[in-house]
Amino acid sequence: MVAPNKLQQAPPYLVEEAIKKLGENLRIARLRRNMTIADAAERIGTGPRAVSDAERGKPSTGIVVYAALLWLYDQVHQLEEIADPSSDSEGFSLERSKGRMRARRGKGLDNDF
Repeated sequence: MVAPNKLQQAPPYLVEEAIKKLGENLRIARLRRNMTIADAAERIGTGPRAVSDAERGKPSTGIVVYAALLWLYDQVHQLEEIADPSSDSEGFSLERSKGRMRARRGKGLDNDF
């Protein structure tokens, strides 16, 4: 038996709110296009439940469903801007202060031949 994913059951509050807001935005986009949930699901190749879960901001909904809905509503370019390294000011500061180029230390050379 697989243990339940704690992140999906109780994500951090800000994460949960952001996903709910994304779902609300996707619902508005669908309604503006006069599409039903079934229409959207068929056009992206999934079932109506996946679209409904995305619009409700259900944390267990796969990111591919969100991305496909963004694509359907001609908004997928916004997804490309998420976590853009060029806008990560904290990351830049940390990188400059440590001078590291890798996330972890490499193993030293060994003499085993």
